[in-house]
Amino acid sequence: QVQLVESGGGLVQAGGSLRLSCASSRSIFSINRFAWYRQAPGKQRDLVATLFTAADITVYDDSVKGRFTMSRDNAKNTIYLQMNSLKPDDTAVYYCNANSQSIGDIWGQGTQVTVSS
Repeated sequence: QVQLVESGGGLVQAGGSLRLSCASSRSIFSINRFAWYRQAPGKQRDLVATLFTAADITVYDDSVKGRFTMSRDNAKNTIYLQMNSLKPDDTAVYYCNANSQSIGDIWGQGTQVTVSS
C-alpha cells in the first residue's frame, strides 16, 4: 500500500509563497500520475495540478497557471507544489493524490494553507 505524507502548509500573507511537499512511500516512477487538489470550506475538492510521471508533463488549472509549479525529486520520492503570488482565494486544505492501475487512487492527509489579505 502506498502512503503519501504532505507537509509545508501554513499561514502566509497575500503575495507570499509556500512550498508543499508530498513524500511517497513508493518510488514515484512506479506511479502513473500525481496530482494536487484543494478544498475550501463548504466547497468541492478541485484539481489544481497534475504530473504525468512517465511523460514528465504537468498540467495546471487556469486559476493557478503562472503562479504554481509542480515538480519532483526522484531520489527522495517526493512531489512538490511551489505556490507563489498567493491570494486569499487560494486558502484551502491541499491534498496530494497518486493514481496508478496497480494502486488505485491514494490520498494524503491534507495540509492547510491560509492566505491572509
